[in-house]
Amino acid sequence: MGAPGTARARARAELTREILAVARRQLATVGAGQLSLRAVARELEMVPSGLYRYFASRDDLLTALIIESYDAVGDRAERARAEAVENDHRGQWRAVCDSVRGWAVTYPQEFALIYGSPVPGYQAPADTVAPGGRVYLLLLDIVGASSHAGQLIPPRTEPPLRTTLAEDATALLSTFHVSGLPPAVLLRAMTAWTQILGAISQELFGHLDLAFRDNAEFFGYTVELMADVVGLPPRREAP
Repeated sequence: MGAPGTARARARAELTREILAVARRQLATVGAGQLSLRAVARELEMVPSGLYRYFASRDDLLTALIIESYDAVGDRAERARAEAVENDHRGQWRAVCDSVRGWAVTYPQEFALIYGSPVPGYQAPADTVAPGGRVYLLLLDIVGASSHAGQLIPPRTEPPLRTTLAEDATALLSTFHVSGLPPAVLLRAMTAWTQILGAISQELFGHLDLAFRDNAEFFGYTVELMADVVGLPPRREAP
């Protein structure tokens, strides 16, 4: 009795994947702001009313693409950390950052969708929050593991932490369910992550053209410098 329902579910899942694949191609050609359900339906040779049974609006389709992109980069980052050397927190940091850049270079339109300029008229729903935080929370977990192991190297100098900023950082730690990290460490990690995203954006959008012969080397320098900002120690070689 369950077979027809299962077949319908499989057919729906398959068509949903096709819709998202066509929408991703639209991202590459016209950008997120011009994403059109009618154009997607036309390429799939569907009537628009048929497509609305899968995505009620352009914003629903955008949300699905955003979540899919966040999950794709999150999956890659988590695999990179899992494959790195255990307890080598700096190496894990480097592996995660390199994986994000590798994904972005392969899928620049998806990177622009989730880390670029907001899409005019689109308001991201709460459904995007958890997927959107995966990579950052992964990096924060690496920093936290290093901190709990007593390995973080405090900076020689640091800007004064004003009361409002300290309160905001403390609230974020609570929101992220992170315990035992000082607010200043969270702020250093957030600063480092924004710099890493900025380096990727500068490369993808052509702002580093003709500046460096090897953008990967510049990115590696940025990753190592930001690891220093966070306080991650270099890996100790076995005697």
